Amino acid sequence: MKFLKLLLAPFKWIKRHFFKLTFICLATTTAYLVYLDAQIQPRFEGNKWQVPAQIYARPLVLEKKQEISIQEIEDELELLGYRLQDAADEVGEYSKSDKQLIIYRREFYYPDNIYPAQKILIGWEGDKISTLARVDDGENFKRTSLEPWLVSRLVGGLTEDRMLMSDEYIPPLLKIGLIVVEDKNFYSHHGVAPLSIVRALIANISAGRTVQGGSTLTQQLVKNLFLTRNQTYIRKLREAAMAIVIDARYSKEEILNAYINEVFLGQNGALAIHGFGLASHYYFNKPLDELEIHEIAVLVGLVKGPSYYDPKRHVERMTTRRDLVLRLLFEANEINRIEYETAINLPLETHNAPSLASGKHPAFMDKVRQELSKVVQTEETRLSGVKVFTTLDINAQRRAENAVTEVVAERAQKYKQKDLQAALVMSDIRSGGIRAMVGGKNTAYAGFNRALNASRPIGSLMKPVVYLRALEQPESYNLASLLEDKPISYDDADGKKWAPLNADKEFRGQVSLMDAIVKSYNVPTVNLAAEVGFDEVVETLNRLGANKRIKALPSIALGAVELTPLQVNQVYQTLSNNGELRPLYALQAVSSHEDELIWKRNPSSQIRADEDASYLLNYALHKVTLEGTARSIKSEFPNINMAGKTGTTDDYRDSWFAGFDRNLVTSVWLGNDDNQPINMSGATGALRVYIALQKKHNPKTLVRRFPDTLTIAHFDSQTGVQTLPGCPNVVSVPAVKASLLAPKPCAAQPAEIKQTIEKEKSWWEKLFS
Repeated sequence: MKFLKLLLAPFKWIKRHFFKLTFICLATTTAYLVYLDAQIQPRFEGNKWQVPAQIYARPLVLEKKQEISIQEIEDELELLGYRLQDAADEVGEYSKSDKQLIIYRREFYYPDNIYPAQKILIGWEGDKISTLARVDDGENFKRTSLEPWLVSRLVGGLTEDRMLMSDEYIPPLLKIGLIVVEDKNFYSHHGVAPLSIVRALIANISAGRTVQGGSTLTQQLVKNLFLTRNQTYIRKLREAAMAIVIDARYSKEEILNAYINEVFLGQNGALAIHGFGLASHYYFNKPLDELEIHEIAVLVGLVKGPSYYDPKRHVERMTTRRDLVLRLLFEANEINRIEYETAINLPLETHNAPSLASGKHPAFMDKVRQELSKVVQTEETRLSGVKVFTTLDINAQRRAENAVTEVVAERAQKYKQKDLQAALVMSDIRSGGIRAMVGGKNTAYAGFNRALNASRPIGSLMKPVVYLRALEQPESYNLASLLEDKPISYDDADGKKWAPLNADKEFRGQVSLMDAIVKSYNVPTVNLAAEVGFDEVVETLNRLGANKRIKALPSIALGAVELTPLQVNQVYQTLSNNGELRPLYALQAVSSHEDELIWKRNPSSQIRADEDASYLLNYALHKVTLEGTARSIKSEFPNINMAGKTGTTDDYRDSWFAGFDRNLVTSVWLGNDDNQPINMSGATGALRVYIALQKKHNPKTLVRRFPDTLTIAHFDSQTGVQTLPGCPNVVSVPAVKASLLAPKPCAAQPAEIKQTIEKEKSWWEKLFS
């Protein structure tokens, strides 16, 4: 009896203090839930994840009268994952016929503008776009764009990668599939499902192993966002409590969308793929909202085990899992019989998505990082899934990388230069946007970026700067002006004699300014630099965009100044743009992952050189590609006009070329990092890279407007004196009208001039029209 009393004592005590105990338990539980809520809210409502910045290439702009081929646009469409069909009936499809494309363009956001999904007709006349119209109502456009391609993500030291998806881009069937397969009672439970836990416990005990899970989607989200994977009862209780708090505070749609962005769905090298948005690109190379029923079923099926069911490695296993998901959707009346039978009979096909290779194009990405750190200064913002819109032309980038790789390998073998290195920068002449950048022969290696950081003597690339400065004084110099080509010497910085020689060690007495440029003569260039002033040459180089502190020594005329390929590109961008400097850049705009504009570039430009002088110089640089040191360009491209200049430094240590067509200016450097000779001139080294690139890149023939202030003038090639057309030894070149005097009579009997009176085309028109 006494024992029974002792046994019942605790129960009597509990009965006596029941309400107090209940109150204490409720208070403790409430306090704990409030504590959990305080932990959950900042994370759930703030930046839940560190999300890499999404890097986009430039959008392909299409305009009427634009010279662009059908193949060039098809290359872009293939890159963007568009599908060729007999009829473009769905977003992300296109069709083609002779001289015509119909593209069902995706909706996309580009800073300050939303481009709607619409069907666009593009028609050609010859090699130019003649028709640009909306198919639905026939409305004509002057200009439109395709969406920018997702190039990469700046993952930095992250181990997770994801692409945040807003609700409007999540297919309803995906949400339904998750609920049908993973959590049937999602919309009715309060974060936890006790009956499911009990059923799972019984099933696991019966099987003697874990065969069934009882966690809701909310609990899975809690586990991934807030907790470790330790399988302890304490962690499970904490998980259930946090799930209840989240369910009480947030709507079911908010919870489901967070889950869709969080869930682990595979591994891409060292990076874990989280969220359905990124998984869609990784497995199918498509945006999430373009997935078909069977593809959505694959992603839903992956939730159970991304490694076990990996569709790239375990096709048969994943096909079985996919078909189970489809059957569950059919049994739940979420898809009809025709959709079900069609889907299960389709093969399981995945794609390797190059856009997920975050290590690609490291040289260009270096430049992006530089600029991004200046405009988005906090790491928290940079890792919040911002969208970074760049100037990268991914097709140009790939062609540049291939050209560098191929030519460097071939040149290295021929000249026995196993450590030969290279760098390349390509930019848009009119905007200054960098289209491609290569930092070394190993184009995928994120090491020393020679395009940005390798300062090397530029050799004869400096000569056009000297000639520009002279041509800016038209009363004193024109393309037919005669320059001294005789032995000269100067005292260098150390007081030693410096006596420049021409490459062939010959002296010609006098040569025209045009020939001095075209044949890249050294001695006349130094003489001209001395006449205009070495300090003026330095000032002109910086005016063109070099921005370098340089001593005004005589050797500056022959390129004794060290610049990076990017600085060289800036100088030649200004020259090729008629003297208008557009600062080179890689970053166009930055927005949040919800498309709120954070920063946008404000274009700027400055006139840094006389337009007439720039025109005359470009005329001469075109002649360099016809009959000068870069004449192999004309041999390779007989019907396309380009311009450029080779550069070679002392002892053949550096090989340079800078050239341009109508739209793009490219600078190329070849050399050894240890500054040892490579035994290549600009023509035998860097120019080969440029030509290889242009063979892959569809260059556009160079055309420049002939300024009203210029005319075609005639000069005696032996005296440089302005004379009449038809005289012996006459040379006809563009010249500044205001600088011309009355032409002098012929020094000898003029040749008979036939009067066919038809308007004579200028040399420039003949060359560049």
